[in-house]
Amino acid sequence: MRRPADASVAFFAALAGGLLLAACGSSDPAAQGPEAQFALRQIEAVADSPPDVTFALDSGLGEEDYAVSVEGDAVTVTAGGPRGLMYGGLEVAEQLELNAGVADAAGKPFLARRGIKFNIPLDARTPSYDDSGDAAQKNIAEMWNGEFWEAFLDQMAINRYNTLTLWNPHPFPSMIKLDDYPDVALDDVQVTTLKPVGLENEWGDPQLVTSNVMANLKTVKTITIDEKIAFWQRVMRHARDRGIDVYWITWNVAPNSVAQPVEPFYKTFGINMENEQPGKHGITHQMDNPATIDYHRQAVKQFLLTYPDVTGIGVTAGEHMPKSWEGANREEWLWNTYGKGILDAKAEQPERTVRFIHRVWHSDMDQIMKYWGQYPDPFEVSFKYAHARLFSSPELPFAQEHIAQMKPYGLKSWWNLRNDDIFVYRWGDPDYVRDFLRFFDQDATAGYYEGSDGYVWGREFVSKNPKLAGELEIEKHWYRYMLFGRLGYDDTLDADFFTKKLAVRYPETDAPGLYETWKTASKIVPAVNVFHWRDWDADWSVEGQIARPKLGGYREVADFIDNPTLEGSGILNPRQFVDGEDGEKTPMEVIDELHRLADATFKGVLELRNPNATEEFRTLLDDMDAMAHLGRYYAEKIHAAVELARYQKSGRRTHRDAAVGHLETALSYWEDYTAVSTANYKPQMLARSYILDWTALTENVKEDIDWARKTPSSWRPPRTD
Repeated sequence: MRRPADASVAFFAALAGGLLLAACGSSDPAAQGPEAQFALRQIEAVADSPPDVTFALDSGLGEEDYAVSVEGDAVTVTAGGPRGLMYGGLEVAEQLELNAGVADAAGKPFLARRGIKFNIPLDARTPSYDDSGDAAQKNIAEMWNGEFWEAFLDQMAINRYNTLTLWNPHPFPSMIKLDDYPDVALDDVQVTTLKPVGLENEWGDPQLVTSNVMANLKTVKTITIDEKIAFWQRVMRHARDRGIDVYWITWNVAPNSVAQPVEPFYKTFGINMENEQPGKHGITHQMDNPATIDYHRQAVKQFLLTYPDVTGIGVTAGEHMPKSWEGANREEWLWNTYGKGILDAKAEQPERTVRFIHRVWHSDMDQIMKYWGQYPDPFEVSFKYAHARLFSSPELPFAQEHIAQMKPYGLKSWWNLRNDDIFVYRWGDPDYVRDFLRFFDQDATAGYYEGSDGYVWGREFVSKNPKLAGELEIEKHWYRYMLFGRLGYDDTLDADFFTKKLAVRYPETDAPGLYETWKTASKIVPAVNVFHWRDWDADWSVEGQIARPKLGGYREVADFIDNPTLEGSGILNPRQFVDGEDGEKTPMEVIDELHRLADATFKGVLELRNPNATEEFRTLLDDMDAMAHLGRYYAEKIHAAVELARYQKSGRRTHRDAAVGHLETALSYWEDYTAVSTANYKPQMLARSYILDWTALTENVKEDIDWARKTPSSWRPPRTD
């Protein structure tokens, strides 16, 4: 039996072909479309003697519903639409791969829309949210690689994702041309030769471009704007052929490469953008500039006319807009640009439906609906469901007020699942994902998309192993991506199913043991996040215990004494515990939990080690070991914080000495974590926090010990209110 190929040989072969495989017995044109053909190729890839598969449409089924029926050697896939045919065909391929045979089966989506959030760095001149991290800079050229998108979209379809949201503050100069604004369109793909140092706004981040970036550009791909347009038309058609809706979501107002670039540190030093000089065609960042309004309106219209396979548009009302509703009204501006631009496109294409997603961020529901209540096509909002902490708890409290505000308008929300927690290590806990998705308020849910603001999930760039270097992130983190896609479609998939998937991927190991060990290791980061709660991406990167320098940088042991726990978790922080406050869980119980998870992970990994394992499997086990070392480190750091709180309350030096002892033990665990991490990975700059360099951070870990030795019992954290 053969494994499926990682990528097709020809770039976008499905677009150029039209060749129908003999296994397709149906004469229905929809059943012979690219979706069904893709599924048939997957069947042929896993079976030496593929069964005779017939596809048929049934209007009584939902678009993504399917039924697989088997009679002898004949297999029939019946579905309500092309996506259902594809999913039914993929079910047949998977059964052949996992069970070496096909049985009757049925599928129906648990959640209607299942997506990926992808911050897309098109160019140094049209960056994504914050491209000052290595992940963005290493992936700009990759965004113009057709083979990347073919493999990425194919894997999305296999994982049952049906939505791709591409996030860029201002993609238009890299993607369209306008007759009235001829100087806006950008040829070629360029990066900056600058190296980020992690200072706030050094490159205009988030969202904007600075003059120093524009003065230090290098071309990495020579391509005309017409070739760019043709490229993205092919990408989006390939997405459609894989049953994937494409949305482009922007921040505002950020006319990058069109308006004058901002100066470095423009926020830090209070540069007033209201006094900026006009850019190309008189365009500025100012909302009340008629040229800025007209340009955006025309750009939105032309974008939709240029790309017929775009499903929808999304917007953010900020963060570069006046916050007052008086004078310059953000929602009025968005309606006059995006709203009217969409209506202009629909006037030329009256049959066109353009779904709209309005993020509820720097905005207000009543103001949104004052203008967008008149929108003629499907209109939905979006909310940061987990703030920036997807890997924390399946039961999060943050959406309740948002849901209440939607109800008077009969709206539904997309849940923005922000993973700004885990960038390097492989994660996989099916129970967590299942519980997380089931906790959504179904009546209020339009869909979900999972991704990051501080990372670009393109091609990995930090592996030291030449056999693993440069693989797609969706391939490296295949298990995590599969969990969020497959459980979004079918939340009943159980341990037996995932164990079989692991057995196929890693035939050299004990799959049930791997399933349990991976799940155990994956509980460590959520346990730490829930205890040491930090809402946003720049506040905290748990893999390196770092924050952006302006937010304090390295999270010292002192920061662990009073930092809040997750709202509603019932967990006491060290200060509350020592002061005798009531709670459902103490820091000591968290410490015990982290040690228990680490011990179980180490035991499982030891049993799974295999001298004949592939490089991927060996590194996967190392990732689990790294998580266990990190869990032990945080357990000792939390224990030290408890002892320091006791010292501050009682003045007894025995508590301070105990804290020092725990921090010395923590240092040994950090050094173990560093050894495993640096054996496999290079350091990197994280855009929203800081440099993830385990060896360099060891000095900070040592400084915790020195601080604890010297701190007086009268020390208290500085006030932040």
